[in-house]
Parts: sequence; C-alpha cells; structure tokens
Amino acid sequence: MSQVIPDKYRDLFTKRAFASLGTLMPDGSPQVTPVWCDLEGDLVVVNTAKGRQKDKNMRRDPRVALAIIDPENPYRYLEIRGRVVEITEQGAAEHIDKMAKKYLGVDKYPYRQANEVRVMLKIQPERTSMMG
Repeated sequence: MSQVIPDKYRDLFTKRAFASLGTLMPDGSPQVTPVWCDLEGDLVVVNTAKGRQKDKNMRRDPRVALAIIDPENPYRYLEIRGRVVEITEQGAAEHIDKMAKKYLGVDKYPYRQANEVRVMLKIQPERTSMMG
C-alpha cells in the first residue's frame, strides 16, 4: 500500500536537507549513504552514478529506507520506507545539476567524472513516520 508524503513534511525537499539512504547488500546486511533528495509528485528521487554500490543494491533489491532530517531542527524528521519503482538515465544529468544548485549553490554538478553515467532512482513511499 503506497503512502503519500504528508504535506507538513514536503518542505524538507525544498531545503538543503540530506537524506540517509538505506539499501540492502547481497548478503542482506544494510548499507547507508548520505544523499541529496528531491520530490517528483509523490515519488522521492535520488540521483547517483551508475555502478555505485547503492545503484547496484537498488537494482537487485528495490526495498529502501530514507531518513530526512530538517537542517534547522534535528528533532524534526521524516522516515520513509518504500521501493524503487523506476530507474532512468533520461534527464539524470540535468537533474544532478538541479540538485547541485539546491545543495551547493552552483549551476553545474562539479564532481562529475569523465565516464560517469548518471541515473535517477524514483522511490514510491510505502510507509512513513515522522517527528516534530
């Protein structure tokens, strides 16, 4: 059963709030990475380079969890558990530039590697919990 991000917490996606993204390794152990995050309708969007551990993990097992903490109040957060419902390269290069503007204040993502292929992973929330 899908759950929509509560209106009261949508502002976290407009702030420079990092998310801690939890994925599952092949042996079932958790792997957590800090990521930039975005919201597209009711889907949470994470952008990464193809072939990174989180990309490989989500392609193999789409179950994920994210915790997004309000940078202005660390006692206010949104936790999301859900599934990756789309992985796409289309628009991913432009999206990482959009995220660089939000998080770094620059027009172009400055850490792009020469052979890097960007991907957007779109996550459908299934459960949310929050505080604050």
